[in-house]
Amino acid sequence: MAEFVCKLGDASGRVFEQVETALTEAEARQRLAERGFYVYSIKKHLGFITKFRRSSTSRLVRGQDFLIFNQQFNTLIKAGLPILSALDLLAERAAAPKLRPILGEVRGRVRNGSLLSEALSAQGVFPPVYTTSVMAGERSGNLSGVLDQYIAYQRTSSNFISRLKNILIYPAILVTMTVLVLSYLVTFAVPKFAELYDQLHVELPMATRIVLAISLPLRNYIFVFVGVLAAGGFLMYLWLRSDHGALVVDRLKPKVPLIGEIWLKAQIAQFVRTLSTLLAGGTPLVSALDTSSEAMGSRLIATSVRDAAARVREGVPLHTALEGTKVIPDLALEMIEVGEASGALAPMLSSVAEFYEQEVDMKLGAILAWIEPAILVIMACVVAFILIALYLPMFSLTTGSMQG
Repeated sequence: MAEFVCKLGDASGRVFEQVETALTEAEARQRLAERGFYVYSIKKHLGFITKFRRSSTSRLVRGQDFLIFNQQFNTLIKAGLPILSALDLLAERAAAPKLRPILGEVRGRVRNGSLLSEALSAQGVFPPVYTTSVMAGERSGNLSGVLDQYIAYQRTSSNFISRLKNILIYPAILVTMTVLVLSYLVTFAVPKFAELYDQLHVELPMATRIVLAISLPLRNYIFVFVGVLAAGGFLMYLWLRSDHGALVVDRLKPKVPLIGEIWLKAQIAQFVRTLSTLLAGGTPLVSALDTSSEAMGSRLIATSVRDAAARVREGVPLHTALEGTKVIPDLALEMIEVGEASGALAPMLSSVAEFYEQEVDMKLGAILAWIEPAILVIMACVVAFILIALYLPMFSLTTGSMQG
C-alpha cells in the first residue's frame, strides 16, 4: 500500500488536501471519485516520514483513551450540542491529555468548513473504519447512531484482543524463563565445569561432550551470535514490513498445524465484524469492503478483500466474490449468502464474527492447556539433561577414587 497526497474539491466548492492510502494512483483517484470528490491532483507521499510521524502520534493515543473520547463525544451529541461545541469542550477537557491537541486540530478544520470525517482523516491517527463510519453518519444524518455502532464494535474488538493476550501471557512467561535459565547454564555454569574437568584430566562421557560442544562455541562467540541474530531479526522485520514479504508469510500461516487455522479464523472474525459495523452505520458495500481491507493487519486478508470489492463493484454477489478468494471458510460463506438473501447482511456478519471469536477463544484455550505443561516438561528435561551431563564426570571421578 502507498500513500498519496490528494488535492480535492467537493460540491460546495471547497478545496482541500488529504492523504489517501491505495495500491496505485488510479485506485486512489477512483475511490475519491466514488465518494463524490473532484480530484485536482494526486502525488505520491514521502511514505517513510509520514508513517514515522503517524505511528509516533498514534502511540500517544491509547485504545482506552480513544474509547472514552468516543463515549464522551457521543454523549454530548445526544445531549443536543453542535459538533463544533462538542469539539470545543473535548479539546480542552478530554480524558487523555495527549488527545487534546489532536482534537484541537480537528476543531480548527471543522471551524474552517471541513466535514468532521475529513478533519479526522487529515490527522492520520484515527482508524479508517472510524473515519468512514463518521462519514456515513454525516451523510445519513444519524451520526449518534453510527457512533453507538462503532463504540460497540470497539468494545467487542478490544475484549477479544484482551482475552487472547491474557491467554498467551503465561506461555510467554514460561518460554522467557526457559531461555533465561538455559542462557545462564550455557554461558556461565558449563564453562566453569569445562575448566574444572580440563584441570583434572577427567575422561568425559558422551552426554557431557555434547553439552560442551554446543555451549563453549556459544559462549566464545556470544557477541557474534547476538549480532548476527539481531541483524537477521532486523532484516526479517524490514522484509515483513514490505507488501511482498508480509503476503508470503501470511500465505504460510494458515498451513501451520493447529495454530494456522486459529490465526485465519481470528482474521476472518476481525474482517466480518469490521464490515458489519460499517454496513450497519450506512456505508455502501463497496466502500465498506475497501475500508475493511485498509483496517486489516493481514496482507493476505486485505488483498483478498480488495479483490472481492473489485468483483462486487462489477455486480457479483458478496458471497460469490469472497468465495473466489479461496480464503473465507465455507461456513462463513454460507451464512453471508443467507444474510444477502434475507436482506440482513450486517446482523448476519455480526453473528459470523461472534461464532469465530468464540471458536478461536475455545480452541486457543484448549491448545494452550496442553502447551503450558508441555513447555514445563521440555524445560525440565533440557535443564535436567544439562545438569546430569555436567555432574556425570564427578560421579566417575568419585567412583575411581573409591576404587583406588
